[in-house]
Amino acid sequence: MTAPAADDLERRIGYSFGNPDLLTEALTHASALPQAHSGRRRTRRTQHGGMPRNYERLEFLGDRVLGLVIADLLWRQYATEPEGDLTRRLAQLVRRDTLAKVAATIGLDRFLHLSPAEAAAGAAQNPAILADACEALIAAVYLDGGLAAAFAFVERFWIPLIGAMQAPPRDPKTVLQEWTQARGLGLPAYQLTATGGPDHARHFTVAARVAGFDEATATASSKRAAETAAAALLLQRLTTNPKGNAPGAKASE
Repeated sequence: MTAPAADDLERRIGYSFGNPDLLTEALTHASALPQAHSGRRRTRRTQHGGMPRNYERLEFLGDRVLGLVIADLLWRQYATEPEGDLTRRLAQLVRRDTLAKVAATIGLDRFLHLSPAEAAAGAAQNPAILADACEALIAAVYLDGGLAAAFAFVERFWIPLIGAMQAPPRDPKTVLQEWTQARGLGLPAYQLTATGGPDHARHFTVAARVAGFDEATATASSKRAAETAAAALLLQRLTTNPKGNAPGAKASE
């Protein structure tokens, strides 16, 4: 990453790195480190003499740091809420689409280090890649500046999201299951019906089914997200018009 680009990103996130290699690593996609014939990655050294790495290890750490910080913020913000409500709020705030939105707010797509092929294919706009890089950036801030710096970073971008929350969000799959069980309809079933897309932009189509009703299908960038979207579509249809499911009809996203 060039010095002007690093300065620009640091202004956006409100943090200046003491170790710029951490920032570079947090923004480096695996595709940007081509495999040599031996199966080892090329070994051009970083500014501080280390070996270049992609953001996957930082992503792992950043996920845990984010969870800790959000849990602390929620515990303080909602002092009387039970554990279940706090858990649902946390799940909403650390999910992939929330991370991708934060990454978009930062403008992280313009700083990602991708292979030419991945860049040309639009990988910088892939929500999964943006979410992963956002988690890696959190870890880089944590390793460079400690927990206080990580708290400041997360507060900068997540406090507005926490402030906008009203009732604790509920997972559509859980709500659908409660709805069907209350009516003696058994458990909803989910079936993966299709997958596609290039490696950097995979998509999954899932059908949600309840006995005696027509299925709802949805497509998303992960199987879990597709299941959630399909459940939400089916739940909306069942609760607004529970007797209006014509045979063969499908709801799609």
